[in-house]
Amino acid sequence: GPGGGGAMESAAKGGYVLANLAEVVERVLGFLPTKALLRAACVCRLWRECARRTLRTRQRIAWVSALEPGPADNHALVRALTRELEKVHVLPQTVLYIADAETFSGHEECHEQKKARKRNSKETALALEKLLPKRCQVLGLVTPGIVVTPMGSSSNQPQEIEEGEAGFALLFPKIDGVKIHTFHFSKDVKNRVFDESKFAEAGLKNNPDLRVVLLFGYNSWKTGATRFLHQIVNPLNEKSIILAGGQVESFTSLTSENSYAQPGDACGVVGLAFSGPQIQSATVLLDQDVADERTAEAAMQRLKAANIPEHNTIGFMFACVGRGYRHYKTKRNMEADAFRKFFPNVPLFGFFGHGEIGCDRIVTGSFVLRECNDIKDDLLHGYTTVMTLIHLGSTK
Repeated sequence: GPGGGGAMESAAKGGYVLANLAEVVERVLGFLPTKALLRAACVCRLWRECARRTLRTRQRIAWVSALEPGPADNHALVRALTRELEKVHVLPQTVLYIADAETFSGHEECHEQKKARKRNSKETALALEKLLPKRCQVLGLVTPGIVVTPMGSSSNQPQEIEEGEAGFALLFPKIDGVKIHTFHFSKDVKNRVFDESKFAEAGLKNNPDLRVVLLFGYNSWKTGATRFLHQIVNPLNEKSIILAGGQVESFTSLTSENSYAQPGDACGVVGLAFSGPQIQSATVLLDQDVADERTAEAAMQRLKAANIPEHNTIGFMFACVGRGYRHYKTKRNMEADAFRKFFPNVPLFGFFGHGEIGCDRIVTGSFVLRECNDIKDDLLHGYTTVMTLIHLGSTK
């Protein structure tokens, strides 16, 4: 019938437009999640160029949260990542994942005689790494408890999960003007003195753009571990750098060009360094005296006073296992709630660990908010919480 020709004609027109008009193609491709976008890039040269331009605009951080325990065969974070990576609108270049130690490692590591092997941490870590792009640097930690913002919106209520299966993966895309890299220093049994030339290799020295270093000590109960941590932290303890982090149960992934296995009984420090002139950051320490809503909110007010832009910013909370609801006399989620009250649109992530690293400090364009005379700030604590904001620059 006559109607058929019209349909053919408009289909042909649509085909012409999709094969030749870059702005239309780009508009359409813009709706696709990154995985689908990469598939679409294989169609033709025009689509490849459009996909490339679209990807360059995707510089916001994304995250995957796992809050629901699932079947025993794999960790909730593996399932969440498998599902959600199909939907994310970023191409991850650096990933920080943190999961709870108890269920991540399964049970066989505690009771080796049990034949019913649930899962082990190496398998879980490999399953996570396999899901991510080949050229992506991954740092994975396991900790006694997790602080996580549910997916969907950066204003979702962050949750402090002190027991039970949980985890998150922060997906950092390539961001113009921001360099993020992983590092690892393990304690050398032979040398008591840490070789500081390793700092320069890791971009932690002679790097005027260094703004934030997140540091995580592992196997901190080992003899000499605290001394080693001091050897790493003290040289970095400069006013122009924000240092924050804590003692974790262990690290399970560290993939980058210089990846290597560490002996199981070693202790050391892994971390992420953020460099770039547009990065702004601030951190506050909630010490043992912060034990109710009023004092927790007063600490958040100090963080708010730093005036860090809240757009394109992430929050980190590194708390002691001794805090949480026991510390606040059965009131749950106290610190995460206080954070959300003052920062309604900043997603918050972190953990409950075995010791905290940080102090009150602010690094913005004009640098330091307060000079603490010449004594270096004490950075290693117990029974405290460190709250940190990292602003990654204004996005287009």
